[in-house]
Amino acid sequence: MSTPLLLSDLYIYPVKSLGGIRLTEAEVGPRGLRHDRRWLVVDEQNRFMTQRQTTAMANLRVAPAYNGFLLSHQQRPELLPLYVPFEATPEKTLFVTIWDDMVFAWRGRPECDEWLSEALGQPCKLVYMSDMVRRDTEPELNPEGQLVSFADAYPFLLIGQASLADLNGRLAEPVGMERFRPNFVFSGGEAFAEDGWDRFQMGDLTFRAVRGCGRCVLTTINPATATKSPLGEPLRTLAAYRTEDGSAMFGQNVTCPDRGLVRVGEPLRVASYKA
Repeated sequence: MSTPLLLSDLYIYPVKSLGGIRLTEAEVGPRGLRHDRRWLVVDEQNRFMTQRQTTAMANLRVAPAYNGFLLSHQQRPELLPLYVPFEATPEKTLFVTIWDDMVFAWRGRPECDEWLSEALGQPCKLVYMSDMVRRDTEPELNPEGQLVSFADAYPFLLIGQASLADLNGRLAEPVGMERFRPNFVFSGGEAFAEDGWDRFQMGDLTFRAVRGCGRCVLTTINPATATKSPLGEPLRTLAAYRTEDGSAMFGQNVTCPDRGLVRVGEPLRVASYKA
């Protein structure tokens, strides 16, 4: 008998490219999980910053707090934790660039900019995406007109635990799921079973697995030390057996036109498979 598919872990990342918060339930909204990647760090040119270019961002931890979260620096205890609310106010706005998109954003508090500039060793700003912003996922793969936050391209990322186990079985040193920054982690099923899914359900909500997720150098950064693997792992091993169109693939980019709650422990039901 096949093992039942269950939602085993659920994560949001309030600030793009910073640490995640593990949840037991989350609200699915128009552009992803509530509070997921609604904040963004930008440089002096108002262009988005990630661990790809700024490895020091891996040193910043995110912890839940009342109506917001706390940022802390794992290697600099003298930097007192910074409280950031889940939502900003429209007192100051500016245009920011994320990949090929330019959208307007609300400025965070000045103390947020000061804290992050000190923590990262360069001038930067913290900005927020309001509900008024329209940022679409890839148009040619988005018949439902789904929106996305400051995530790279899609509102959700799904990975099976069996897929990580398969990868770790090929590595000299196993890595944790946090390297791949999923929203949904499920147990049960075969390794990379999610690659073949088209539509699946959790609770009363129906999701669509749009396409595989091509992975980047960010997966080679150890979040415990903020250092890159000198051997380029796990990306090198992943690329050796999971390459498609020049990218190492791991996980599925997902959309959802429905609204409601998802909860850890509830079953996943595959409704249809890719042709």
